[in-house]
Amino acid sequence: MTTRGRPRSFDRDDALARVMEVFWAKGYEGAQLNDLVAAIGITPPSFYAAFGSKEAAFHEAVDLYLATVGAGPRRVLEEAATARQGIRASLEESINVALSSKSGGCFLILGLVNCLPENEAARAHLLAARHKTVAMLRERLERGVHEGDLPPDTDVERLADFYNGIMQAISFQARDGSTREQLTALIEPAMTALGPITRGE
Repeated sequence: MTTRGRPRSFDRDDALARVMEVFWAKGYEGAQLNDLVAAIGITPPSFYAAFGSKEAAFHEAVDLYLATVGAGPRRVLEEAATARQGIRASLEESINVALSSKSGGCFLILGLVNCLPENEAARAHLLAARHKTVAMLRERLERGVHEGDLPPDTDVERLADFYNGIMQAISFQARDGSTREQLTALIEPAMTALGPITRGE
């Protein structure tokens, strides 16, 4: 008797990585079930058995992205000796991430664009992930003020929103085909928003 279900060689971690690539390339609304199952090489019933639903798979894909590809900008931001160095490194790493996908751009920004009402739960999950980016920028800027490499009157909230916006611009321009040189050219003007250097860097 022929049995239906996942193949014996099914690797869920590998399957989730492939699902993430599909969502990253096509977005939540553009990715159809047949795209997902084709990428994994399983049947629709097996997909539902493994992930529960398309929405649940998307949530997992976002979380995987944050823990892997998307972790780079946060890591370099936190590890840098100064806030200024961290912001620059984070923007540079954002370019690396945006150019690492064949389709270009950041999954967190381009994963769901149309925001149809029936996809509100997926949108909320992605929005929460994007809010983490703003929070990490704000925290690093606040640390820079506390440690003295940014002026005491630095508008941390506004700058966090600004640099998040630059990251989004990098993502959209990468999706539109901008080169690394073109994207890198955005960094120097963006750095001027931090004002003059207050100590040797």
